[in-house]
Amino acid sequence: MGNRLSKIVTRTGDAGTTGLGDGSRVAKDSPRIDAIGAIDELNSTLGLVLAEPLPAAMAELLTDIQHDLFDLGGELAVPGHRALADARVAALEAAVESVNADLTPLKEFILPGGTRGAALTHVARTVCRRAERALVALAASAEVSDVARRYVNRLSDLLFVLARAQNRQAGRDDVLWQSQRVKRAAAREAAAATAPAPAPAPRPARKRRG
Repeated sequence: MGNRLSKIVTRTGDAGTTGLGDGSRVAKDSPRIDAIGAIDELNSTLGLVLAEPLPAAMAELLTDIQHDLFDLGGELAVPGHRALADARVAALEAAVESVNADLTPLKEFILPGGTRGAALTHVARTVCRRAERALVALAASAEVSDVARRYVNRLSDLLFVLARAQNRQAGRDDVLWQSQRVKRAAAREAAAATAPAPAPAPRPARKRRG
């Protein structure tokens, strides 16, 4: 293992193919490599979130998830291999419930934003959704474990509540989607258009020179 990654430039992928863990080679634009790349990108995005100042418990949780995602990438790289256990899905579900319990119930949709950490966590959430779509696309032509798909789905839920939690801990409100903003703006414009024009101001009297 010590020398396993010592050679970085191999030139074996110059023709547009890459090797899988079972020794086979596939095109770099194949659904499997797309899914592996999406999971890798998600893991890298979580690394960006972890570069922010986070509560220790949240940082530990996200670090554990990074390890899970690395396991998942290995699972996808070896067709038929299973690395993620059902217990990891259950752990995510428990984390969602725990974090969400401290948040106020939502009455409106929210926009990605708030603190920098919260905004980055929303970016990670959207990358996670894309990774899930890549897994679904791969499942149309190859076997993908049910655990893998459920794990990524639950992870996007967790990232949503973690983003909200970061705003709450910073004393920031959620950025609410203003669903009626267009109607309100139109009503203001209509009211302004029908309002009578203001009377001209009277001219000041001119003083006569004596």
